[in-house]
Amino acid sequence: MDFRAETTRFGPTSHTQMSSELDQTQDSTIGPAQDRSQAGVCLKGKEYIGMKQQEVAAWIGLDWADKKHSLHLQAENGKREHMMLEQKPDVLHEWVAQLRRRFPGQKVAIAIEQRKGAVVHALMMYDFIILYPINPKALARYREAFRTSGAKDDPSDSELLLDLVSKHGDKLRSWVPDTIEARKLQLLCEQRRKLVNHRVALTNRITSLLKQYFPQALDWFGDVASIQACDFLSLWPTLSAVQRARKETLQKFYRQHNCRKASVIDERISQIAQAVPLTSDPAIIEPLALSVQTYALQLRSLIRAVQQFDKQIAETFAHHPDHDVFDSFPGAGQVCAPRLAAAFGTDRSRWQAAVEIQSHSGIAPVTERSGGSKWIHHRLACPKFMKQTFHEFSDQSIRFSDWARAYYDQMRSRGKEHHAALRALAYKWIRILFRCWKDRQPYSEEKYLAALQRRGSSLVEKIA
Repeated sequence: MDFRAETTRFGPTSHTQMSSELDQTQDSTIGPAQDRSQAGVCLKGKEYIGMKQQEVAAWIGLDWADKKHSLHLQAENGKREHMMLEQKPDVLHEWVAQLRRRFPGQKVAIAIEQRKGAVVHALMMYDFIILYPINPKALARYREAFRTSGAKDDPSDSELLLDLVSKHGDKLRSWVPDTIEARKLQLLCEQRRKLVNHRVALTNRITSLLKQYFPQALDWFGDVASIQACDFLSLWPTLSAVQRARKETLQKFYRQHNCRKASVIDERISQIAQAVPLTSDPAIIEPLALSVQTYALQLRSLIRAVQQFDKQIAETFAHHPDHDVFDSFPGAGQVCAPRLAAAFGTDRSRWQAAVEIQSHSGIAPVTERSGGSKWIHHRLACPKFMKQTFHEFSDQSIRFSDWARAYYDQMRSRGKEHHAALRALAYKWIRILFRCWKDRQPYSEEKYLAALQRRGSSLVEKIA
């Protein structure tokens, strides 16, 4: 996911109904941020970038597809035009060149139901194009307002996108890319997480298969998600195979995989020699053993790939302008710190208050009211990776921050479940993260504890 696509609000600019006053969400231990610069304001027919007003010469609704894209274009005081565009790089860039020649020195606004992908990646490099990523749910609701039958078609969708951006542009925010380094860091972190998810899925699959015919192996190679486990299963996928191995071969294997304790090696070798198979049925053992070997090869590649991503992320994050800010938070470490930096970005005008990030990320709860009923629940429609970043950072912070641990314990004592308590803690952390990010100041645990004490917070007693 491209960074700006993830950290931009799609659809109306209103936030979660958590408070009628924005300042009420500010932590009383944290003063107002020093940087209060206003974000660019998008008005119908005009794009404000900083203080410079630029005319938008044409609006375009683009409904992308795998092979052909549907386009509706409307120039100022002109008729609507429709065309189909092939999904080929040369065709797409030639069309953009035609737009530049047709509207020289002017801006062209394009609404697209996509936050990432080939089309967005191709269009983002042109400085005269203003992109408006439209949330698919927003377009679906807009479509239902005019087509209650549920009919859907690419040409009609591109026309609806044109309607949405040209008539309701004041309620949308344009996509403005962050720096190359910031977007690179965001994509590296996201792709790494996907590899980790795949690694977890493979380890679970291998564990499940081994339990069906060779459960002893789980005690003989340590962590399933390790090179040692992959090599062990590649060499000896069955109990009979490892029992045929010589004692010297097994000793050499363990020493090569940094298992230096002789007593541990001897104990494992003894267990291997005395082990009894769970089943001797070749109809079960042979297919499952082949599957385990296949998954072990895949897992080995994934482990190496994650290590390469870790190295690339560390190198990129080391040169990030906010490295010292996010690296100062307790528990952030080499995994969460780059992800926090990617979530906030480098553009200080992107977020005007902490509540914007709390709402957009899904950490802030959602309030639904109808008549006399009221329902408060956690947000489901949100950038999952961003929400996961704050959630996992909060989980790590309780191991390194005294007040975070005290607050988490306080939430649990009030009956909150583990994840609900972490979301509540993340809600507080985002306020602190936002303030440090705005002021470009590293976090100080001592200063925050002193602020809690001045305020007379109940957390101080729990920490003491």
